[in-house]
Formats: sequence, C-alpha cells, structure tokens
Amino acid sequence: MNKIMKECFNNAKRIVVKIGSGVLTEDKGLNLKAIRSISKQICLLMDRKIEIILVSSGAMALGGKKLNLLKRPNEIPKRQAIAAVGQAGLIMEYEKAFSRYGKSVAQILLTSEGLSNRKRYLNARNTICTLLSWHIIPIINENDSVSVEEIQFGDNDNLAAMITMLMDADILINLTDIDGLYTKDPRINSDAKLIPVISAINKNIEQVASNIPGTLGTGGMLTKIKAAKKVTAAGVPMVIASGKKSDILIKLFSGKKHGTFFLPKKEKLASRKCWLAFNLKPKGTITIDDGAAKAILNKGKSLLPGGIVKVEGEFGVGVPVEFKKTGSKILGIGLVNYSAADIRIIMGLKSDKILGKLGHKPYDEVIHRDNLAVTSYD
Repeated sequence: MNKIMKECFNNAKRIVVKIGSGVLTEDKGLNLKAIRSISKQICLLMDRKIEIILVSSGAMALGGKKLNLLKRPNEIPKRQAIAAVGQAGLIMEYEKAFSRYGKSVAQILLTSEGLSNRKRYLNARNTICTLLSWHIIPIINENDSVSVEEIQFGDNDNLAAMITMLMDADILINLTDIDGLYTKDPRINSDAKLIPVISAINKNIEQVASNIPGTLGTGGMLTKIKAAKKVTAAGVPMVIASGKKSDILIKLFSGKKHGTFFLPKKEKLASRKCWLAFNLKPKGTITIDDGAAKAILNKGKSLLPGGIVKVEGEFGVGVPVEFKKTGSKILGIGLVNYSAADIRIIMGLKSDKILGKLGHKPYDEVIHRDNLAVTSYD
C-alpha cells in the first residue's frame, strides 16, 4: 500500500491543495505563520515542476474576527458581507507570503452555478490553465458574497473536489487541523486511532466521519469524506493531513506516511464525465431494472426505454436526470433525449416501437452512453 502512495506522489504533475479555516486562523485573526509555511512549501514544489492550485478557506472566519463577532450570523446577507470583508485580507496575506519567493497569485471566486454551465466550466478551466502556464498560483474560494443556497458549493471541501476534477489533477491534498480520519474525534477521545488508508468509502466510514465536526468552517470531517468519494470515483487519490505539521507537503512528497490516504478507483473519468457526474443538479429520477443496470455498469451501454420501470419528476429534453435500480441508491446521471412525459409513454418498450407510440423517434436511447456518467456501482 505504501508503494501505491509513493507512486501517486512521485507521478503527480498537477495537484490541488485545500487549506481549512482551522489551519489558517487563530484567536486574533489569520495564522500568518501557517500561511507563510504552506506558501514556502508550495513554492518549493513548484520549483520541482509541479503545478499547484490552492483552494483556501478562511474568508468567513477572518471576516468574523475582524468584525469582532462572537458567532456566525444566520442571515445570508450578513454572512455574505462577512465573507467579503475577510476575503480581501486573506488574499493580501497570500500575495505577501508568495512574493517572498518571487511568485505571483491570482484570486478566482466561483459558484456551483458557474460550473454547472458547460461553457463557463470550460472557461474556468482555460483561465486556470493559463495561470498555471504563467507559473502563477490560482487561489480559489467560493464566491460567498453573491452565492445563495441554490448556487453554492456548500463548503470548500466540495469545491476542492470540483476543481480537482475540472483540472484533471493527479491528487487532492486536504489540509485540516486534524491529522486525518480517526475512529473517533481525537480532540475529545484519547483512545481514537488514525485510519491510515481507506480503499472504499462505505456507510461505516461516513458514520465515523459524521461524529467529527469542524471547528471554524462549514465543513467537518464528513464533508471531506464526501469530497474523497467524488475524486476517488473519478480515479484521483486524496489525502487528509494536518496543515499544522511542519513541512507537511514536503514530507508527503518525500514518501513519508502522514494522514489518511484514500485509494482511487482504477478507471479515471474523463473531464466531461466528471462534469456530468458531479456538477449538474438532477431534475428527476429514472428507475431501471437489473438488466439495464448490468448493461450500463458492466458493459458501458446506453440507457434504452426497455429497461425503465419508473419515472419521477417533470423534466424536458436535454436536462440531467439520475438513474437507479428499484430500492437502490443512485447509480449515475445523464442527459435525457426525451421528456419525462414521453419516457412514461415509451418505458418498457423496445426502441423500434418508439415511433409508433410517440409519432417521432429522434433517438433510440433515452440516455446515450456519451452523455451518461456512473457514480456508484451499488
């Protein structure tokens, strides 16, 4: 297992580093020592020809400290204003820290709505690629000052996963204030044990993570596990490690074991499949039979009307729709060639019967395999 971990770091040419609020802030504001240390490590890795994208939390926590707030307000406008106050100070300190080593930074603020649009998704990718080619460090955060619940990522762990897949990164390193995933919360349980390697994320792992809350940010350990679930499904490994440990990034790239390592799936999803799987919000659900599930999961086939047994929701042509087996969890998502109303008419039929039932037949498939992404193998 250690050999696999070493290979992942040895072969990594592009990485995403996510830094949590617990690492970046302290009682009086920003933890400048941590910012300077991590910035120095990133510059050292860049000198090794490794491209690095930084996803940084801390704006909300810093804004709250600047305004002397005892707790984060519930009202969205106030939270957005606090984030705006904190973001300015955060990027300024990063700029000063990286300039010590002759490096420049660029701030990029995103919303999930922006990445759910294919054109904007590609524009974001092109912008980040250009910055990397200029040896500039992209520093990415959620655009809290304009985002609302419907268009937000929800936490920077999720955002980091999205950026990892958007940029075809080789590894995601999630730096937090805990050494990794433990069997219990190590801050209050002396018998908690670190889990060094996770090969599959199941309900037990999610349950363990749900009992380890965050400190300052919106995400606790569970949001990090959900992020790991996404990137490993896309064939990318992830590490959760302590950003407070001295030279943690250098140690990881030197082959030393730290934190919790999440093994990736063998098959790496293409960029478009990642966009389909993790950036689009489904407008409905299609339930399929065992035969259709096996054809899609094991043979990479399209979804035909004959394998459909139920349609939930009302949706039009070309929108994202989830699919699952009866009584099963969601297996994947795809862009439909027919509306919900038309699928209800043709479900259970062979494709050569579509024309007779609808009076038109633009496609044989309800979801073509090119527009379909599997997110779980049940």
